[in-house]
Amino acid sequence: MDDHPAAVRLEPWSEQDGALLSALNTPELTAHLGGPETEEQLARRHRRYVDLGARPPSAGRMFRIVLLPEGATAGSVGFWERDWEGEEVYETGWTVLPAFQGRGVATAAARAVAAEARAAGLHRQLHAFPSVDNAASNAVCRGAGFELLGARDLEYPPGRPMRCHDWRFDLRRP
Repeated sequence: MDDHPAAVRLEPWSEQDGALLSALNTPELTAHLGGPETEEQLARRHRRYVDLGARPPSAGRMFRIVLLPEGATAGSVGFWERDWEGEEVYETGWTVLPAFQGRGVATAAARAVAAEARAAGLHRQLHAFPSVDNAASNAVCRGAGFELLGARDLEYPPGRPMRCHDWRFDLRRP
C-alpha cells in the first residue's frame, strides 16, 4: 500500500457506468463479498446506484473514482444509509480495478467519500465493514482515518454469514 494516496475525483454514478460495474464483478474483486453477481443482480445494483443519485444527497451517493491527472476510471465508491445497532448511520464501500490497486486510490477515494458524507450532513457516523480477511480494505480504513471498533458478524450478501471489522469515521470531527 502506498503511503501517499493518489489524487482522485469522484463523479456521480450514471447510466453509462453499467460497464464499470460489470468490470468490478470478477471473482478476484468479489472474493470477500460472496463472489460475482449474476447479470440480473448487476442490473438491479446498477439501477439502485443510478436511483440513489436522484434522491436528496443526504440519502447517499455512488461515485465513479477517476484517477488524476490521467482521468482514468479506477473503480467505484459510495455511501448510503443503514441502521446499525439501533442508530441511523452511513455505510461506505469501494472497489478498485486491479490495474490501479496498490497506488493509494482506494484510500484517497475513502477520504473523498467521507467528505461527501460529511457534506450531506444527515448522520454523524460513517462505517465500513470489510471482511476480517480483507487486509487491503482494512488497510484502506486505517489509512483513511477510520477507527477500528472490533470484529462483528454480518450477513453479506443476505444469507451469507461474514466476519467483518467495524470501522467508524466520525463525520463531525475536524
